[in-house]
Amino acid sequence: REAVATLLDVHGYQILNQGCFNADPHPGNILVVQDENNPSKRPKIGLIDYGQVKRLNTEERVRIAKLILSIADKESDEAIAGHFRNLGIRTKTDSTRFLAEFGRLMFGSFEAKHLDHRWHRELHEQDRVLYFPNELSMVYRTALLLR
Repeated sequence: REAVATLLDVHGYQILNQGCFNADPHPGNILVVQDENNPSKRPKIGLIDYGQVKRLNTEERVRIAKLILSIADKESDEAIAGHFRNLGIRTKTDSTRFLAEFGRLMFGSFEAKHLDHRWHRELHEQDRVLYFPNELSMVYRTALLLR
């Protein structure tokens, strides 16, 4: 648990504070490093292969943070959709419910309904994404790989 929390903290710090992060944190790019001279010492995490790095400017980081916080704080559909729109996402009908549910799917807690194909079909019958911001896609990829 401690290693996972550290991994999430490091990536959150890279994305939201530094604005430069590894967008490919799959298990092959994460090492557990044991101190050979002191085996009783807690192992450290080693992050390798920064071949897929994304940079975010301050404005992008703030907009992404607002979206993620609105989802974590269980804000209204209108608030979440507004933060999503501020990032530049465009959909066919600009459905507030679709944007809020899509945001919760991407950055919210995993729910059983997310495994239901009908739920996804119904969601995508409401609206469809026409443009998805590149900076957000790399943050989402990172979050998805860390889940």
